[in-house]
Amino acid sequence: MGKLVSQIFVSLDGVYQGPGGPQEDPRDGFEQGGWTVPFSDEDFGRFVTEVFGGVDAFLLGRRTYDIFAGYWPKMTDPADPVASKLNALPKYVASSTLTDPAWTGTTVIGGDLAKEVAALKERTEGEIQVHGSGALLQSLLALDLVDTVHLLTFPVVLGAGRRLFPEGSVPTAFRRTGGRVTSTGVSIQSYDFAGRPEYGSFELPENA
Repeated sequence: MGKLVSQIFVSLDGVYQGPGGPQEDPRDGFEQGGWTVPFSDEDFGRFVTEVFGGVDAFLLGRRTYDIFAGYWPKMTDPADPVASKLNALPKYVASSTLTDPAWTGTTVIGGDLAKEVAALKERTEGEIQVHGSGALLQSLLALDLVDTVHLLTFPVVLGAGRRLFPEGSVPTAFRRTGGRVTSTGVSIQSYDFAGRPEYGSFELPENA
């Protein structure tokens, strides 16, 4: 049984849109793309290398897939810990419009997302990693299909852009399993799915 693991970048105000460059995701007039770049350091690189060291397959949204497919197939250094895995391992794309992917090892997932991803987890032994793919991740979280989230929070407020947990998100509890802070102040926290939130009250009992 495979484990679905997400790695997602967010700002302090929860924005995930366009982290890697100005033209990456300009939807809705978003003009602040590339906001993660100034925070890259050796700590961040080590974490990325660790994550890619444990992957067995990738599940990506269409936008992230197109970005990756336009870049990583050109990176052919077998010692590159990211390129070597992305180019060699199975890649699954959740899309209703992609029909003929050119990137070797790509399979398109359409139709019933819950059924398709559940079947993918059944036939995969290790980690199926979701990188970026914010809209897809929101759908997977709503379906309780995500086992682990690596949430990377960057010390910047953007004030605009698409947010990972918008109003109406399914209430979900997580259990923290580890974390660190990079030299540039990026908080990297890992959480496992823990079901639904529990609630209580700090009010004193009436007879106290």
